[in-house]
Amino acid sequence: MSEKRARKPRAGQSAGWVQTMKSAAPGLVVTLIIALIHLWQPAVLSNLGNLVFDSYQRLYPRPYEDADVRVVDIDDETIRRLGQWPWPRTDTARLTQALTDSGAAAIAFDVVFSEPDRTSPSRAAELLRQNPQAKGDYADIAALPDHDLLFGQAMANGPTVASYFMTETPNKARPFEPAGVVAVGTPPMSALPAFNGAIPTLPAIAEKAAGAGFVNVVNRGGGVIRSVPLVARIGERIVPSLSLEALRVAQGAGAIMVKGADASGEFSGGQVAVVAVKVGQYEAPTTQGGELWMHYTADRPERIVPAWRILTGELSPEEIRQKFEGKLVFVGTGAVGLRDLVATPLNANELGVIVHAQAAEQIILGKFLSRPDWALGLERVLVVLFGLALAFLAPTLGALRSGLIAALSLAGTMAASWVSFRYNGLLLEPTMPVLTIALVYTLVTSFSFYREERSRAYIRRAFDRYLSPELVERIARDPGQLELGGEERDMTVLFSDIRSFSRISEKMAPQELISFLIELLTPLTEALLARKATIDKYIGDAVLAFWNAPLDDPDQYRNSANAALDMIDAMKEMNARQSGLVGPWPGDIAIGIGLNAGRCCVGNMGSRQRLSYSLIGDAVNLASRLEGLTKVYGVPILMGQTLAREIPEFAQLEVDQVRVVGRDTPERIFALLGRPVMAGDKDFQAMKTAFADMLAAYRGQQWTAAQTALTRVRAAGAVFGIEKLAGLFAERIARYSLSPPAADWDGVYQAEDK
Repeated sequence: MSEKRARKPRAGQSAGWVQTMKSAAPGLVVTLIIALIHLWQPAVLSNLGNLVFDSYQRLYPRPYEDADVRVVDIDDETIRRLGQWPWPRTDTARLTQALTDSGAAAIAFDVVFSEPDRTSPSRAAELLRQNPQAKGDYADIAALPDHDLLFGQAMANGPTVASYFMTETPNKARPFEPAGVVAVGTPPMSALPAFNGAIPTLPAIAEKAAGAGFVNVVNRGGGVIRSVPLVARIGERIVPSLSLEALRVAQGAGAIMVKGADASGEFSGGQVAVVAVKVGQYEAPTTQGGELWMHYTADRPERIVPAWRILTGELSPEEIRQKFEGKLVFVGTGAVGLRDLVATPLNANELGVIVHAQAAEQIILGKFLSRPDWALGLERVLVVLFGLALAFLAPTLGALRSGLIAALSLAGTMAASWVSFRYNGLLLEPTMPVLTIALVYTLVTSFSFYREERSRAYIRRAFDRYLSPELVERIARDPGQLELGGEERDMTVLFSDIRSFSRISEKMAPQELISFLIELLTPLTEALLARKATIDKYIGDAVLAFWNAPLDDPDQYRNSANAALDMIDAMKEMNARQSGLVGPWPGDIAIGIGLNAGRCCVGNMGSRQRLSYSLIGDAVNLASRLEGLTKVYGVPILMGQTLAREIPEFAQLEVDQVRVVGRDTPERIFALLGRPVMAGDKDFQAMKTAFADMLAAYRGQQWTAAQTALTRVRAAGAVFGIEKLAGLFAERIARYSLSPPAADWDGVYQAEDK
């Protein structure tokens, strides 16, 4: 009897345990999934945590303390007073000397002077020599000191820091390195942001500076700069940031030390990592990748001094000394059109130079944000503890009491995270523990409700309604997959169009027109693709194509020229075999092609609903205008001067200097008449020389000489297909002979149509 009584409780306990496990199972599964996700650390988790930390910064920006850091801003008023950027380097030299004379501790330029000054005397003299109206050799001007050398001398006079960009595209350029970076412990090369090349400041300037630092800010947070790299690597060389190098120069310190995890005694899980960077008397904790967590202040006007106040004498030398003596000075550009704008948690359009300045302030003040190496472990422990506790307590205590526990746990976690940030500068991410509490409580409660109500369909609908907003919110917080934008590249653009297409189309039925276009555009497209073109789009009868994107094409210029000539050849073949083509063919068809090369922006563009891989830029617009001008000049292919310079071996002919619609700068335009074989033909060379003589006389208003040279041109016009071009200039010369243009006529033709 006693044995039977003893067995019943055990059986009941077993059944109760099974029931408890069934009730807790949904919560346990969710806890396991969240724990695995936390171990995996997908990007969406970082984005969620970053949004929390951004809200903390907005609630509590870093209190401003004067750390003797100033920013000299080349703002709109400075540009208005001193002229457009880039200035002559003599102006930047004056600014540098004024700051040096003021006793600034360091002067760091958040401006990369990577190209020679176009206003230097030798360059100005060369431009004057090239002017046909100018006289003299201007040797006295050319002998004046080079502006870059003068700027370099000013840099040498003070504690200056030059800057440079790092690039992922490999090149052999490397920045000047006045002082080295020393790794203490295992060199953390694999942990640092890696770059393969650089765009440095000119050696004449950089080698005179006391330091050099990079100005890149590595964007890892969906567009918001939350941390900045203090060190990075180019190849196998560790280099400092502009802010770090400015601190080194200000202190007159030697090498910068990068502390690895194995040299600090901190736990890194066996990974190669950076834990701190030391420069002189200052040491800054970093992320594993050598980045400094930024804690931004609100805008402080006293931190910024407009450059015009220094350069125009608005501030006396004594006032300049009062503002900058012993200060760490960063010089940057804030004018519209020059702005190096970045997004921060406090400001969607912050000046990049302010980020460098605030990084230096934090290091000087020793006011840091940090995410300690134990933070991930603590967050994982909380995920497991909260998940297990709610999984077992919620079915037992019921929705109300377990909801109260969940709410208190959630509020306590958020409060602890906020207090850690507010008073200790610690970044402890509450997202996953809070998500665990919310999901486990919700799922366990929903499961219990389902069992009690015995309404599977109702619970499924309620569950779906709950999860749908959460899913939408997570996608909204991870917009990277739909990101707009592009990259700048040197590209070649082609526009082609059918001559008199409106007249052709009005004689065809819609289906006939479609068949005609397919028959026509297919071989033209094949010609383009065979020469490595990217077809952007078909605009009715027009084709837009480009080279050097998305893949690099080192032969883009020759490929574009050959493709255009192939298209003309394809049209000749189609016109010759009209009877064998499918569908109607309305006589001889001609096309016009505009070619141009230049800097373009290419990438995914459009709206957030629909993207298209395309390109934009002045070079694209000019190519379109050139295509329209082929009708005016009577040649099938016209190209801009940049492309003409790149393919001198092709048979090309400068035909005019034109100011196209929508563009103020005139462009020298060239007819592409044939391949290199034609270019070497003596008859072509003779015609080209005659045409050049005609143009020179035409632009010099020597109408008789122009007419004489044109006679030589017209003799060869039929051979090289320039009859209409020769006739155009014959008409102009005749007109100007009777009614000469104004004395200041520059020989530029103003196009009236697009």
